[in-house]
Amino acid sequence: MDVIRPRRLRKDPITREMVRETRLAKSALIYPLFITEGNGIEENIAAMDGQKRYSPDRVEYAVESVIKAGINSILLFGVPEHSHKDESGSEAFNENGALQQAVRKIKTSFPQCNVITDVCLCEYTSHGHCGLLDGREVDNDRTLPILAKVAVSHAQAGADMVAPSDMMDGRVQAIREALDQHHFTNIPIMSYSAKYASSFYGPFREAAGCAPSFGDRKTYQMDYHNQREALRESELDVQEGADILMVKPALAYLDVIARMKDTFDLPLAAYSVSGEYSMIKAAAKAGLIDEAAMVCETTVAIFRAGADMLITYFAPEIAAYITEGRIG
Repeated sequence: MDVIRPRRLRKDPITREMVRETRLAKSALIYPLFITEGNGIEENIAAMDGQKRYSPDRVEYAVESVIKAGINSILLFGVPEHSHKDESGSEAFNENGALQQAVRKIKTSFPQCNVITDVCLCEYTSHGHCGLLDGREVDNDRTLPILAKVAVSHAQAGADMVAPSDMMDGRVQAIREALDQHHFTNIPIMSYSAKYASSFYGPFREAAGCAPSFGDRKTYQMDYHNQREALRESELDVQEGADILMVKPALAYLDVIARMKDTFDLPLAAYSVSGEYSMIKAAAKAGLIDEAAMVCETTVAIFRAGADMLITYFAPEIAAYITEGRIG
């Protein structure tokens, strides 16, 4: 009996694209932006080559270029002046805060833009931790009403979605209840449900001015040794009313993304964080890698693992690569 040998597909360009298992779309990209207090500010971020902090009156120019690239979703982070930081992070829910001003301006000029806001206190507290303190420990339960108040202030400014990144237990439920009580029942919650205590956050902390003044965040962010913990944390967020789950960082946690995708029916986001971005930028600048090729390959890896959407500082470049047919 003759053995029938399976044949590999011819790898001409047309066939290669036809049989691709992983497809990318610009609609799945989310671009982070840093909003700082002041006027006329477009300030380069030294640790993140190519990224800037924008004052509310300049953010529309940044958003316009993002939309022209074909990206319709942005994630905003507030960066207050040091003098406006306090123990409880009260500037985070100031209705005239820089982030709230930026949301109003963006939604006025670009109503089609999907504005997501980061809900956390680390940028706003004088100590740099993500919650209120009891001595040198974060007080989880006392933090929840503050986070809920922040989320409501973002919704009142016009945010389309809120994204709590603090990793306090019970914050999704507290935010959901507060939004519903203020008649924002249609505002979805993108939960940082599996956020690891990672060394990849270094450049972000310089960008947002949120490095903790003492200790670290390992008591409330996740141990990178653990995978099953991500499922437990995410299941709790599902029960509390999360609409979208997230894994952060992305590239070093592809196994977690895959496991989450297999476990939950909710949409899954991945956050390719500042350290991932800056490593590629630095290696490319040193002539060690082809930046475009590396961005394409790592991006596809994240989607191949199971992500439905990707938060990335490379979003405009990725959109261009999709247009060019390099990935897609």
